[in-house]
Amino acid sequence: MALTQTQTLPAPFLGDISKDYATRLGAVTAPALDTSQFAPTVAGQDPYQTTAYGRVPGGIGAYEPYITQAGAYSGPGAGTGPGSISAFMSPYQQDIIDTSLTEFDKQAAKGMTGIGQLAAQSGNLGGGREGVMRSEYQSQSDLNRAQLQAQLLQGGFGQAQQQRAQAFGQQQGLAGLVPQLYGQDTAAYGAAGAQGQAQAQAEADADREAARMEAYEPYERLGYLGTGITGMLGGYPGQYQSQITPNQTPLQSALGIGTGLAGMWGAYQDFMGRPTNE
Repeated sequence: MALTQTQTLPAPFLGDISKDYATRLGAVTAPALDTSQFAPTVAGQDPYQTTAYGRVPGGIGAYEPYITQAGAYSGPGAGTGPGSISAFMSPYQQDIIDTSLTEFDKQAAKGMTGIGQLAAQSGNLGGGREGVMRSEYQSQSDLNRAQLQAQLLQGGFGQAQQQRAQAFGQQQGLAGLVPQLYGQDTAAYGAAGAQGQAQAQAEADADREAARMEAYEPYERLGYLGTGITGMLGGYPGQYQSQITPNQTPLQSALGIGTGLAGMWGAYQDFMGRPTNE
């Protein structure tokens, strides 16, 4: 019994393209893809960032020396210890006092001379009245001299107090200003470093993307080719049909012969046993 098989085949050129595609696809995908060529990387710290990190320890606690110094201007021992009132006294204080008292003494001496002249004019020169006047004048002069000296000393002391209070405020201000300046510089270095790191990261990402594109280019090219082949295979109808009749096996031939002989023998028997009218 013959078996007929019908096949619808694509155009011959499409078959050649498909075979070529399969060969190239196997060649490309057989070796393992080295993904380390385009593995993500992180850009290192910019030198400015390193500088910023290096400045952080110096800025932490930078206020402490100024707070300590301010305490020296306001603590219990401020009057005698470092930063005491004497440290803020004018170095010319004693010169000012001496000059002022010398001038006072000159003026006082003139007043004493005036008393003698008045006594001479009144005829009491050398008398008891002159002595009383001189004594009263001298006592008042000494009092005025002492008051002048006290005022000069008190004035110098008051100025020293003001200077010490001003120094205390300055140290307090520096205690806040110095860390602020450290912070500003650190922030500036950090911002500049961040820009540099961002640029380095962008360059690293671009290099990685370029390596990825280069590695995947054969795959993408084969992908385009495969898509095109798929479209052509679906768009072209069958170009020709073939019928295949396989050769009979020995068993099939023997069965066929036997069947034919049996048919012939049956026909012969029918003919021999048929009655005749002649």
